[in-house]
Amino acid sequence: MAKVGYIFKANSYDALDADKEWMRQYGCVQVVEEECAHEALRPQWKQLMASLGRGDELVVAKFSNAVRDLRGLAALVELCRIKVVRLVSIHDKIDTLGELFPDTTAAQVLEMFGALPEEVAVLRKSSSHIMQLQQTIKPPVTKKAMSRAEREKTIVDMYNNGYPIDDIWKMSGFNSKSSIWRILNKYGVWLNRGRTSGPRVKKQQDETE
Repeated sequence: MAKVGYIFKANSYDALDADKEWMRQYGCVQVVEEECAHEALRPQWKQLMASLGRGDELVVAKFSNAVRDLRGLAALVELCRIKVVRLVSIHDKIDTLGELFPDTTAAQVLEMFGALPEEVAVLRKSSSHIMQLQQTIKPPVTKKAMSRAEREKTIVDMYNNGYPIDDIWKMSGFNSKSSIWRILNKYGVWLNRGRTSGPRVKKQQDETE
């Protein structure tokens, strides 16, 4: 049983240091900080969700900082219920064990649910605007800057962490998706998408490509 914190480092988020300190004081063994540039895929969030064990405690700065919509919040709450994970939101003043914020009312919880879509939209718009401004004054990193070994490792890691093939393809810079399957086969990745299951053989290659 362990306590772990998560913070999405939005460009407009000015309570980062205070929230990290709160989490450390609470006893979090690690505070995961997701970079703003990874907002679309949030790889560290996905890894954290997959690694949570029964009896662990997850601390977030605010639900609108951790999830991107009400469906994401519902999925988080359901996951924590199934895994018996205690869920704590600092600024929402919510503790699923009911100990840290005893004065939080049902009305306040419902208000949080109602305000979440707007808060998420404001956070994402602000972060996106700042990133656009930053990109106008320095050249973006091209896919060619990634070495062959790094690209192949990234493809394997993304597949194993559940990313859609389309997202992996866009990241890779390859002209054809068949190159993705070739690399997965090269590293002996066990395929588990759609009609494809197990080691990739030539017949499956022909059908997929």
